[in-house]
Amino acid sequence: MPELTQAELDNRPYLLYHTDGCHLCELAAALLDAADIGYRVIDICDDEYLAQRYGVSIPVLKAWDDRELHWPFNATQLQEFTGA
Repeated sequence: MPELTQAELDNRPYLLYHTDGCHLCELAAALLDAADIGYRVIDICDDEYLAQRYGVSIPVLKAWDDRELHWPFNATQLQEFTGA
């Protein structure tokens, strides 16, 4: 996969809140990749507020309009959430 520029990363409409080593987060990322949905990953461990807010509910997919899709979700729910 080619390296993305910062502008390309910034234009992705979804954020995936995750943390390293989270197998559920890896499953969520695989669903997003399979659906060809652009997203940026945000490690909640890098931010105390995010760690407190999402610590027991990651992975969480957040849309540009602040809607959130909490795990567990499947490909159908992902499609409904993103409209993809």
